[in-house]
Amino acid sequence: MSDLLRNRALELDAADGLAKHRERFALDEATVYLDGNSLGALPAHVPARMADVITREWGELRIRSWDESGWWTAPERIGDRIAPIVGAAPGRIVVGDSTSVNVFKAVVAAARLSGDDRDEILVDATTFPTDGYIARSAARMTGHEIVACDPADMAAKASGRTAAALVNHVDYRTGRLQDLPGITAALHEAGALAVWDLCHSAGALPVGLDAHGVDLAVGCTYKYLNGGPGAPAYLYVAERHQAAFDSPLPGWNSHADPFAMTPGYEAAAGAVRGRVGTPDILSMLALESALDVWDGVDIEDVRAKSLALTDFFLECVRAYAPEGRVESATPAEHGERGSQVALRCADAPAVMAELIRRGVVGDLRRPDVLRFGFTPLYVGFADAERAARVLAEVLTDLAA
Repeated sequence: MSDLLRNRALELDAADGLAKHRERFALDEATVYLDGNSLGALPAHVPARMADVITREWGELRIRSWDESGWWTAPERIGDRIAPIVGAAPGRIVVGDSTSVNVFKAVVAAARLSGDDRDEILVDATTFPTDGYIARSAARMTGHEIVACDPADMAAKASGRTAAALVNHVDYRTGRLQDLPGITAALHEAGALAVWDLCHSAGALPVGLDAHGVDLAVGCTYKYLNGGPGAPAYLYVAERHQAAFDSPLPGWNSHADPFAMTPGYEAAAGAVRGRVGTPDILSMLALESALDVWDGVDIEDVRAKSLALTDFFLECVRAYAPEGRVESATPAEHGERGSQVALRCADAPAVMAELIRRGVVGDLRRPDVLRFGFTPLYVGFADAERAARVLAEVLTDLAA
């Protein structure tokens, strides 16, 4: 069985139209890197770009680089680079701050956009903890009540009381893909706004923000977008909401005339309203350079390979792993799956530590979830087969 699966992996890799993109990343053959859903691999050309930013733009041009090197306009320019990956038109995404800060901006702004006659905010009960923490703080600030519910129940829970809902597009633990079009439509039917967290979907699958009428969205850039550790996040504001978007953090960068230095605040036009203070230029320009790997890449091709990879990995796990030792928490249905596989395992911490020692890098969500992220631009089918085979060896050895 192992020879058959290895041969199939080689055949699939040979036929893979995205395989050529792997050479654009700093990867070693000794490691199977399946943690791009936490930190994307380094695009190989980024260090040279950053050396130029530091030595020439900062070291030689210094303050002139805000104009001459385009530092000042980087948040909108890079937002327009991300826009096609998530299905947005230019002028709707601004880059800057962390995901958490952008969640706060988006939830407060959504509550304000919804008016004073709505008093609740729905929150995905399975959300990444920070989103929940931030949403509760935003609710206290705006006088709203938080109602936590499963995303599958959002449509039924939305009512005339609902101002907005904050939902994760892909569950960070299980890899379950939520129904963005359906939930957004149901919220709109109830007169509420949809705020989506795209951290585990942007760069892994089509999102369609404009096409599906999403109101506001946030996301990080250090996972499937490979922007680097702590890379700045982004905020999407639908065009129809931009004129009324009322940020709870009205910094000088979002002022209509920032260098007038007036005491009164007047918001700039467009998604620029999502800016706050001086952007982190080094991280931002590293992200901008990293996005070059997306040139010529069709997100539909990425999605097709993602599903094929995760299907093949699960097939290999079923074939290799000792019976009863692991169980998939990730939905089998393609329409319900992101780009990761989560396996429940009783001794997950010890298993993941040994996997990493043997060159298969995934990650752990306590108490019992092994997570394996499949980044189609640089993960291949031979990687998936090897990861499943080493997993089986580890499970067998730890049980001995």
